[in-house]
Amino acid sequence: MKHRISVGALVLRNERLLLARHCVPGKYDFWAPPGGGVEGDEEMSLAVERETFEETQIRVRADRLAYIDELIDDSGRMVKFWYLAAYVAGEIEVHANPATEESIIEAGWFARGEFPAGYVFPEVLHEAFWEELASGFVAPRKLPLQKAIF
Repeated sequence: MKHRISVGALVLRNERLLLARHCVPGKYDFWAPPGGGVEGDEEMSLAVERETFEETQIRVRADRLAYIDELIDDSGRMVKFWYLAAYVAGEIEVHANPATEESIIEAGWFARGEFPAGYVFPEVLHEAFWEELASGFVAPRKLPLQKAIF
């Protein structure tokens, strides 16, 4: 079974979370915070910053680990490390992404309870994330293993 290490950025700006829409009609359509695979000997925190910039043109600073996520599908298993990341600079632009196969068609900043229509991944973002954010994320939390939708 193939294994992959991935990271994601939980970026807040004015109490709104950055989400990107991944869409290939007839195959998948979901929203998720920016993120992707860790490359070679790259530090995970640097991968968070790079992936966020590639996907949205937003500059961030990875602060600390919030969640450890495990996803499985027909191609293998992915362990995703979700980091809290601080907004540094930039405005959203999704058309500069060098990874065109990702099919990111839009992105935006969304407040709690005002997420876009459709599937928003990971599920923890709907409620628990906001509660843990308010309590200061005492320690990283392991999310349950789930089947990937894409």
